[in-house]
Amino acid sequence: MYRITVHGDDRIAKIEPDLYGHFSEHIGGVFYDGIWVGEDSKIPNIRGLRLELVEKLKAIGAPVIRWPGGCFAETYDWRDGIGPREERPTRINWWRNSDGRYEPNSVGTHEFVDFCRLVGAEPYIAANITSLTPLDIRDWMDYCNSPAGTTTLAREREKNGSREPLNVKYWGVGNETWGGGGNMTGEMYAHEYRKYAVIMENADPHAQLICSGADHNDWRWAHDVLGVLESSYRIMNGFSLHFYCGAAGDPLAFSEEEWYKQLRQALDIERAIQRNWGFVVGYGMEKRARLVIDEWGCWHPGGSGPSSHMKDYGIEPAPNNPEGVQNLFEQQSTMRDGIVAAATLNMFNNHAEKIKMATVAQLVNNLHCLFLAGGPYCITTPTYHVFDMMKDHMGGDALRISGDLGEITREQEDRRRNYSVPNLSVSASKKDGVLTLTLANLSVTEAADVKLNLSCLEAAPEAEYITFTADDPHAHNTYEEPDKVHLTRETKTFDGSVTVPAFSAVTVRVRAE
Repeated sequence: MYRITVHGDDRIAKIEPDLYGHFSEHIGGVFYDGIWVGEDSKIPNIRGLRLELVEKLKAIGAPVIRWPGGCFAETYDWRDGIGPREERPTRINWWRNSDGRYEPNSVGTHEFVDFCRLVGAEPYIAANITSLTPLDIRDWMDYCNSPAGTTTLAREREKNGSREPLNVKYWGVGNETWGGGGNMTGEMYAHEYRKYAVIMENADPHAQLICSGADHNDWRWAHDVLGVLESSYRIMNGFSLHFYCGAAGDPLAFSEEEWYKQLRQALDIERAIQRNWGFVVGYGMEKRARLVIDEWGCWHPGGSGPSSHMKDYGIEPAPNNPEGVQNLFEQQSTMRDGIVAAATLNMFNNHAEKIKMATVAQLVNNLHCLFLAGGPYCITTPTYHVFDMMKDHMGGDALRISGDLGEITREQEDRRRNYSVPNLSVSASKKDGVLTLTLANLSVTEAADVKLNLSCLEAAPEAEYITFTADDPHAHNTYEEPDKVHLTRETKTFDGSVTVPAFSAVTVRVRAE
């Protein structure tokens, strides 16, 4: 029996809804034909956007979506994606050397913002500072956000179908500038940031500018960048961080040992959060440099998704994929990926004072995705169901928890490399008089019986229990069995006792004052 106390009088911080955000890049099948099917498609769509995906994303309250990359942003010129679609240029896609595809620019600024508004999400644009000038980015902001009729670019926007401003609030000042985004050193990027940011702020003083952070292993980046930016911190609204947990065996046929290795890697995100936050605090930039973890998730070898045999489903390749090449980096999502998502979101909740935003990578037909789609098919993954199960944490007050989370120790032949993971991952929040508690069981073999103690809270006699479970840790959804992994919901007596099946998660929602 695990005993967990929820401290109703110990508030950590508000859980920003944007912690539950998403990332969409022009890579592989994310847009063509994942999100975008075209206005003339027989597939149900809204102005070319896949209707089923829009509706399901709206149902989980997606708060923010990042675009157009990722690495794709490094060579993206926003002007290629405006104006009549038939007149837009075809360009080399950043990922062309990997999958041979070219970019048709069918989806540009208007289509992306339309997608966000249909879903109910805020657009978050990653600006290209690798191959565009500060004036180019200023013009993009002018085009997006200037009031109707005020500037030449605002009038051009109206000509292209949007009289009123697009009101893009979030702007990334570069992406992975330590790598494909310019191959810069920290100090070099910091000086570039100062130059671009002052021009971008001048274009729109209300825009929130996100500084390009490091890969999670490079703590020196935070030291070097923030050291230069500290004197001009007023033009900074967030500090980016990317975190991927690498492959641990086959994405579908992993062993028990590989289950735990994947979880151990995923939980290391806490160390990355604390390390980077230490520099933010050290430079006194807590208000301006809260973390924006705008790429995170599992990165398995590609090829396990349905596009690897799209011909068997009678799926016609996307227009920019005439050879029917499988979608780059597409991977299936199993219960293991779902538990990684639940444990990661719990981590974000428990560090709510440090994190401004997070966007899982990526939305569809790629890495740690919520959807797999092709032709008439559109299915949700276990990761989608975790976001659905935990959506009520958004906007709530994160509460401190304490107690015994257990420990699973894995012994290696080289005992110096033994490692452990907790049995349980837990977070709690309170909003509008309702306590939401999520418990993820990281054990792949044993159920967890938990006794909850609600300190300074009096709970109602009944609660809603939302359970994410399956009969096999390898379980996943396919086009043939789209609902093999799903949620169950029931209302029953609440006495503080919760049983979490192995490799599963449970969210409890109960009125508590």
